[in-house]
Amino acid sequence: MNSLSREQISSAARIVVKVGSSSISGDNSHQIAPLVDALAAAHARGAEVVLVSSGAIATGMPYLRLSDRPTDLATQQAAASVGQSLLISQYQNSLDRYDIVAGQVLLTAGDLENPTPRSNARRAMDRLLDLRILPIVNENDTVATHEIRFGDNDRLAALVAALVGADLLLLLSDVDALYTRPPDLPGAERVSYVASGDSLPGMEFGSTSVNGVGTGGASTKVSAARLAAAAGTGVLVTATTLAAEALRGGGVGTWFEPAAAPFARVW
Repeated sequence: MNSLSREQISSAARIVVKVGSSSISGDNSHQIAPLVDALAAAHARGAEVVLVSSGAIATGMPYLRLSDRPTDLATQQAAASVGQSLLISQYQNSLDRYDIVAGQVLLTAGDLENPTPRSNARRAMDRLLDLRILPIVNENDTVATHEIRFGDNDRLAALVAALVGADLLLLLSDVDALYTRPPDLPGAERVSYVASGDSLPGMEFGSTSVNGVGTGGASTKVSAARLAAAAGTGVLVTATTLAAEALRGGGVGTWFEPAAAPFARVW
């Protein structure tokens, strides 16, 4: 895998896109269709596309009559069990417009930490992509425990990017880019480029946030971006609403330069 430059984003051959719960569930469920439009456009030009999508718990919550994200593991597992199939159905209904078939891939942290299941996952993903299937990956929340979880799907996406040897990882959220401090605070400045190995001194991310439906924040995206970039994958962090422009190579978001000599191991 040759390191991708920002100017080459529109020609990336293998792409992993991660979207969070808050971007595609509840009042924002209408964003699934334009996200699929962006993925389909990349697929149509020949790119191999993997989607890492949060949202199973958030999608299942209304069916369990829950207004807030559950905090106990058993209810999270129940909500994920109900929501995962509904989430995949929503994506497939939208992908049908482009005659693209989705394949569901559910992973746990243990699957990627252990050589045999990791090899099995890589083989399955490679075959799905060879068949022009669009894998949709999520953490297997129904069987995961607090002790063996990715923590957030940003990290899962970075590990999946390393697993499949992706050229590009696109991390999507509700914010258009990374900022030197939370963007609602005075003095926040947009960061457009992060060089390989840059420790981002002086940046204030705040604590990891947990909103009504999802987990994560700027700090988790930075950690995931560094992990993927160290493995040789270029990373772009931007808003879900800018996914199409991002995949076309538009000057949006924050670009993390991939390492010229990537680490052999990220596990």
